[in-house]
Amino acid sequence: MKSILLLCALFFNLSSLFSQTLFTYGNNAVDKEEFLRAYNKNKTATPDREKALREYLDLYSKFKLKVRAAQDAKLDTLPQLTSDLLNFRTQVQETYMNNDQAVNDLVDEAFIHAQKDLHVIYFSAPFVSGKTSAADSLKAVKAMDELYSSLQSGKTTYDKLVADISAKYVPVKMADAGYITAFSIPYEYEKIIYALKPGEASKPHLSKNGLRVFKVIEDRKGVGKWKIAQLLFAIPPGDDMAANTKMIQQKADDIYLKLKNGEDFTEIARKYSDDKLTYTSGGTMPEFTAGKYDMAFENEVFKLSKDGEISKPFLSPYGFHIVKRISVQPVQTIKTDPTYMYEIKQRVLEDSRINTAKDLFTKSIVQLVGYKKNAAVKDADLFRYADSVVANPALNGAREFPISNKLIYTSAKGNIKGAEWLNFIREYKTNPEIYKGESNPALLEKFVTLKSLDYYKANLENYNPEFRYQMEEFKEGNLLFEVMERKVWSSAVSDTAGLVKYYNQHKDKYKWAASADVIIISCSSKKAAENALEDFKNGKPWKKIAEESNNAVQADSSRYELSQIALADNGSVAAGTITPIAVSATDGTAGFIKIVKLHAANEQRSFEEARGLVINDYQNIIEEKWLNELRKKYPVTVNETVFQTLLK
Repeated sequence: MKSILLLCALFFNLSSLFSQTLFTYGNNAVDKEEFLRAYNKNKTATPDREKALREYLDLYSKFKLKVRAAQDAKLDTLPQLTSDLLNFRTQVQETYMNNDQAVNDLVDEAFIHAQKDLHVIYFSAPFVSGKTSAADSLKAVKAMDELYSSLQSGKTTYDKLVADISAKYVPVKMADAGYITAFSIPYEYEKIIYALKPGEASKPHLSKNGLRVFKVIEDRKGVGKWKIAQLLFAIPPGDDMAANTKMIQQKADDIYLKLKNGEDFTEIARKYSDDKLTYTSGGTMPEFTAGKYDMAFENEVFKLSKDGEISKPFLSPYGFHIVKRISVQPVQTIKTDPTYMYEIKQRVLEDSRINTAKDLFTKSIVQLVGYKKNAAVKDADLFRYADSVVANPALNGAREFPISNKLIYTSAKGNIKGAEWLNFIREYKTNPEIYKGESNPALLEKFVTLKSLDYYKANLENYNPEFRYQMEEFKEGNLLFEVMERKVWSSAVSDTAGLVKYYNQHKDKYKWAASADVIIISCSSKKAAENALEDFKNGKPWKKIAEESNNAVQADSSRYELSQIALADNGSVAAGTITPIAVSATDGTAGFIKIVKLHAANEQRSFEEARGLVINDYQNIIEEKWLNELRKKYPVTVNETVFQTLLK
């Protein structure tokens, strides 16, 4: 018998340990994971971890008791709280509709691509699926296959190669893309190019504009993000281009000498630059990376070795340029700068490459939800009735077709009826903004995908723990606010008799420290404060200064403890003192204070003067009394064994 009891006791202890319940309140349990998640979000640095954990455990148990009380009172069924929760869900759920790992992989890939710039040439042949004839399509494919083979064999006489293949098959074009880097070209091309080594060519790639072959000529270390200012001297059109070019070059040389002699670049740009987009801003151009501009222009810019350096005049297809280097943000080689990595992630999220992650996520959701086709319902019927719905949009898909009430897809997560498919088809195909001529089989696949995503989104709590935690935190936070308002805050504020009684019983708590009657002037700007101060010193009443300021000046008079007033460093002050104007570094607002009368410490506050402090103390009394009642109803018990594991 003793052995059985010992075994039971051991089993109970092991079960308790493995369940990791940190504390219970009544029949409710809080596990270690939930507590740690809350603690880690709110913790502050402290040398005494055990003390900090016990203090937070006390706070968290009080929080759970209050939420339990709110649930007992059915506050979670209040229409406003239900609406708030639904609105919050709508706001945050889209952030969970992605594949985090796929996004992180794309960020890592972009980080790696940014490490080097690639000099790329490419070849293209016309090929438009569905529009190019079968014969011409075949010729284009053969042309690009032969081009690729020739490049692979080491041929570099590009002009002759293009001419020969064009004469043999279809016209093929070659272009020099210059240097490219991450995000400077469409992602479908970037991914192909960065898989190549210098000297390598890609296999023919079919895009919406034709077949393309890319070749990497050379690479270099990524130049980073550049900020420059430029002067542009456009060459005027005319019959004598050589003379015009010489004339503009002389003008550029003369301006360059002015700059070398110390004249201001900004003023020169405003006077002489032909760049209509930048001359008003002193020639300053938006930040850019490799691949943004013509390679000849970029090559000259990237020769500048230090901030403030000015280039000699150089020629591009747009005219002569003089460029000043303002700043360069180097490419980060390690992922330690959170600002840099955040910037890359934002660019990934805004770029077409994010569709890669979205496609992976969508496929995983379709597989996870797992809708299975009902073999008894034939695709031919689904498509036939879909055409009927489109031909007769007024027909009710839910009642007027044999498949309307049949289950066409089934899953442990739910079923789909034929009416849902027919209604989808009617809404999709009759909307020209979204319908792009997809076939019925393609639309059936899209339909199942959308239904899977809808189910997943509606049941996010069951799939994503972080989403569940966030929703629970918001719900409990709202419940806490509502129950505190009802049980503590409003009760204290409305109980005037109780407040006065508490004040009279504890008058010694409500005395002034050293204080002063003051006039506080707050202004929208330093200039407004300077004008108000001048008027104030000239004897103009402070109320009138505010009234005539068109809301640029706000003024008030009250009594404050000296510790609440921004005084000189030594803290000494006399009646009649006006403090210096203080300007906020955050928003540029400014203000000053006049000391009207000083009061010694320990003067008794009246009830009205102490009302805010009394309310706060009285609320604490009400709250503690309420908590004691809750503790009796839901006794709190801490599992000390599990708590000790928090200290390791």
